[in-house]
Amino acid sequence: MNVLVIPEDFTNDQNALQPIIEAMMAAIGKPKAKVKVCTDPRLGGVEQALKWEKIQPILDRYNMVDIFLLCVDRDGKSSRRSELDHLTKKAQIFLTDKYQDRCKFIAECAWQELEVWILAGQKDLPRDWSWKEIRAEPDPKEKYFEVYAKQRAKSQGVAGGRKLLAIEAAKRYDRIRQLCPEDIQELEKNIRQWCELSK
Repeated sequence: MNVLVIPEDFTNDQNALQPIIEAMMAAIGKPKAKVKVCTDPRLGGVEQALKWEKIQPILDRYNMVDIFLLCVDRDGKSSRRSELDHLTKKAQIFLTDKYQDRCKFIAECAWQELEVWILAGQKDLPRDWSWKEIRAEPDPKEKYFEVYAKQRAKSQGVAGGRKLLAIEAAKRYDRIRQLCPEDIQELEKNIRQWCELSK
């Protein structure tokens, strides 16, 4: 199974997404799934990632993919889910017309940013941090992730520590799943359902 993860900007996001999505696929029962992050073209942020004219060429180009996963930040915007639903409907019509039911497009927004998934997999977060506040914070990357990465002396690593910390977090995927029901559990559920239907 080939999975293409489409981030809003791969520069830092690929380091967070690759290990966590690989862990998710293993949890679903697809440990041999080939997970690749789309680096060509580079989307320049969430506004670009939500444009059909940017997504459609990716669906056209990577025609050997079984599952396309668009993963963007929610950024505290309650409208983000409806934007993703609209894009998903368009993408799935396009894919069904072109490839019948061979591949699936799934879009999810991290609540509130992808860095929260990395934090969810850590077991040594500062005791005075509230997980509820981390999840609600529109800018958790600056307020929590960067502080934590600096404390762990990972901020100078690849992508500001994202790569090493995401690899650590992926080893505790069950914890990420438990702490991120609105996004990780939803994404996993949608992938699992499609895998069952495509057997």
